[in-house]
Amino acid sequence: MKIAHRTTALLCSFAVAAGVSLAGASAHADERKDLPEVAVIGTGGTISGVSTNRVSFQDYQSGKLAISKMVDELRPEVNGLAKVTTEQFGNKGSSGYSIADYRKLTASVDAALKKSDAVVVTTGTDTMEEFAYWLDLTVRSDKPVVLTGSMRPWTVIGTDAPANLYNAIKLAASRKTKCYGTVVMLNDEIQAAREVRKTNALRMDTFESGRSGVLGAVDQDNIRLNRAPARVQKCGKSAWRTPFDLDRIVGKVSAKESKPLPKVEIAYSYQDAGGEAIKAFADGGAKGVVTAGTGAGGISPAMSTARTDAVKKGVTFASTTRTGSGAVYDSTAATGVIGAEDLSPQKARLLLLLSLAATKDEKLIREWFATLGTAQFTTR
Repeated sequence: MKIAHRTTALLCSFAVAAGVSLAGASAHADERKDLPEVAVIGTGGTISGVSTNRVSFQDYQSGKLAISKMVDELRPEVNGLAKVTTEQFGNKGSSGYSIADYRKLTASVDAALKKSDAVVVTTGTDTMEEFAYWLDLTVRSDKPVVLTGSMRPWTVIGTDAPANLYNAIKLAASRKTKCYGTVVMLNDEIQAAREVRKTNALRMDTFESGRSGVLGAVDQDNIRLNRAPARVQKCGKSAWRTPFDLDRIVGKVSAKESKPLPKVEIAYSYQDAGGEAIKAFADGGAKGVVTAGTGAGGISPAMSTARTDAVKKGVTFASTTRTGSGAVYDSTAATGVIGAEDLSPQKARLLLLLSLAATKDEKLIREWFATLGTAQFTTR
């Protein structure tokens, strides 16, 4: 009898334990159902790098780790943030990608956002600011797009790579940057694609936004946003999207008839700079040239002469400053030359390139530089 009672009690305890376990599993499953879906697209860069040893901070091979492996190393912690999927777009340094590759990346991000609540893109940092601004101008969805990378490879002591990727997924999963366009998240700081710049070749706090300042920060469990890009003012309206729908102005990425995007180059001015670079760009088929001028956009006499000749051949110019801050304002008196305000030369190039792909109307391009190209809120 005692044995029977003990057996019954034991079976009851097993049943209770099993019930608790099943209930716990069910609750966990319910929690997972409520989590946002975040797609992480890997393109390579230092973040996916493998070092020669654990202290070779600059001696490493980038683009060696798959994005799926990197995300898996953040589990189980990342599982509490989102349902994360991965896509390997590419695995090389950021400078190794072409404008045609950028076109395909936009298509990948657009496709991922149709199925997910947000997208994280990992890239190399050398041209991350250009990756970010390109996506800011071309992605059609207002869902969050977050770029991240690292200044140290995944495999060294003190690497910033895992923390940056984890925080980028956290930020994307929060959906707090909806309608912000593309943002960059490194070193716990959130930066707007339009303003962010790499300012140091080696330091981990290399990304800054000049006098505009950071958007906010990720501090462990806290995401703090102190300001927003001007485009949030159009959130929920069709005007939020830029005119640069690549499927319309270029063609589907998979279509054989997709036309290439216009060739746009950058010419740097300095004391007694010659005009040969501008002439060569014009003769080589460039449809646009950005000048990185001294002060408020000044260029040398020889460059100015070459620019005038190139404008006569139909080349459109955008004028920027090499100083790193301040604005070059537009003057309609200068036919063929558009002031790019405070866009950096490399970002003005992307805006001019996309503008020339969409229209030949110089007046309209000027309007886009004065609206899309600025960071100003407008009076309602």
